[in-house]
Amino acid sequence: MNMSRAGKLSVAVTALLALAGGFVGVSAATASQPNSHVQPQTAVTGETYVIGTDTTFAPFEYRKDGELTGIDMDLIRDIAANQGFNVEIKSLGFDAALQALQSNQVDGVIAGMSITDERKLVFDFSDPYFDSGVQMAVADTNTEITGYADLAGETVVAKRGSEGETFANSIKDEYGFTVKALADSATMYDDVKAGNSVAVFDDYPVLAYGINQNNGLKSVTEKEQGSSYGFAVNKGQNPELLAAFNTGLAELKSNGDYQSILDKYLEQPAPVAASGFFGLLSDSLPALMKGLGLTLLATGLSILVALVLGVLFGFCKVSESRVLRGLASIYVSIFRGTPLLVQAFFFYFGLPQLTGQPIDVLTAGVLTLSLNAGAYMTEIVRGGIQSVDPGQTEAGRSLGLGYVTTMRRVVLPQAVKIMTPSFINQFVMTLKDTSLLAVIGFAELTYQGQQIYAANFRTGETLLIVAALYFIVINLLTMLSNQLDKRFNK
Repeated sequence: MNMSRAGKLSVAVTALLALAGGFVGVSAATASQPNSHVQPQTAVTGETYVIGTDTTFAPFEYRKDGELTGIDMDLIRDIAANQGFNVEIKSLGFDAALQALQSNQVDGVIAGMSITDERKLVFDFSDPYFDSGVQMAVADTNTEITGYADLAGETVVAKRGSEGETFANSIKDEYGFTVKALADSATMYDDVKAGNSVAVFDDYPVLAYGINQNNGLKSVTEKEQGSSYGFAVNKGQNPELLAAFNTGLAELKSNGDYQSILDKYLEQPAPVAASGFFGLLSDSLPALMKGLGLTLLATGLSILVALVLGVLFGFCKVSESRVLRGLASIYVSIFRGTPLLVQAFFFYFGLPQLTGQPIDVLTAGVLTLSLNAGAYMTEIVRGGIQSVDPGQTEAGRSLGLGYVTTMRRVVLPQAVKIMTPSFINQFVMTLKDTSLLAVIGFAELTYQGQQIYAANFRTGETLLIVAALYFIVINLLTMLSNQLDKRFNK
C-alpha cells in the first residue's frame, strides 16, 4: 500500500513519541527503584498466611517476656519478610497444630516437625531447615543410669509424635524398657524428676536448652542421628507458600542470616540463675492476668448462652409435647454423654472440616462450654420445676389462672429458689472447665501457665500460682453469687 509523505512523516513522529515515552517510562521506573535488590512480585506477595506451631518446644518455639520466639519463629518471620508475605502465628501445641492444618484452620505448620515417610502421605514438606538428633537424659541426681544397657525393666518417656519417641521405640526391645509418651518437654522432664520415668529421650537442642535452664536433668548419651525438620502444608495445597519458603530459606542460608538465627539460640549461654518464688510471681503475673481475663470472658459468654439454652430446653423437658421433650432429651444426652474435651476438638477441628468454614478459637471455646453447660442447666431447670409441689399448680389453675400465668406467678418463683445453688455450682464448674480449652490454643489462664513453665521449667511453682488465682477468683465469684441469691431470693 502506498503512503504519502505526510503519512510517512506522521508515522515517524508517532514512533519517535512512543520510543521517547517508553524511555521516559523506564527512567521513571528506575527512579522509583533506586537499587536492584527490590523483591520481585511473586504469587505470595502481600498474602497473609496463618501458621500453626507448638507451644512448648524451646529453643524452636517458646515465649519470652510474653512474646513467641525461637528458631522456628525467627525463620518463618524472616522468610516471610524476604518473600513479601505476612504470617499470623497460632500457638496450638504440636498435635493440635497438625489437626488444625488438616482441618484448614491454618495454612502451614512449623513446629520442629520431623520429615517422615508416614507424614509425607498427608503433608507436603519444604526443604529441610534443621538436621536434628536424639539424646537421653536422666535426673541430675541419678548415678545408676549411664547408658541404654541400664534401662532394662525401666520406663522412659518421650514426646508424643517426636523423633525421640521413634528412636526410643526402635531400641526398646533390644534393651528391655517401656516407652510412654507425653505432650511436651517440660512435662516429660518433670516426670523424670518425679521418678515416674528413669530417663527421657528428646531432640538434642531442646534437651540441651532445658539443661542449661536448670531443668534438673543431665544428658548421659551421645547424640544419635535423627531426621530433619521441615515446614509442612496440606498435601496438594498452598504450593506457592511452600515454594516461597524454600526460596526464602535458600536466601537466608546464602546471606548468613540462617546461621545467625541458629547461633542466637544454640550457642551455649551462661547458665540461668533461678529467681525466687516472688521473682517468678512478678515476672509471670502480666501474662497470667491476661489469661485470667480471657478465662472470665469465655466463662461469662458461655454462662449467658447456657442459661438461655437451659431455660429453653428445661421447659421443653416438662412440656406436654412429646416432640419437645424428645428434642430436649436428645440435646441433653449428647452433651452430657460425651467428654468436654472431645466436644472442644470437634467444634474447633471437626466442624470446619465438615462445613469448610474456619472458626476462631474463642467462638469454638464458647460454643463448647455453652452447649455443655446448657445441657446441665436444662436438668437443673427441669428438676427445679418438678420439685415444686404439684398442688401449687393445681391451686393456681383452680383459681382460674392459665398455665403460663400459673408457671410465672406460682411455680417459677419457688423453682428459682431451688435452682439457684445449682446454677452457682454450674457457673463455678464452667469457669474451671475453661482450662480444657488450652488444648485448642485458647490463651486462658492454664494455657499461659503452660507457656511460662515451658520456658523456665519451674512447673510446680508456676502451677501453684495458677491454682491460687483460680482459687481466689472462684471464691470471690461464689461469695458474690451467694449475696445475689440472698438478696433476690429472700
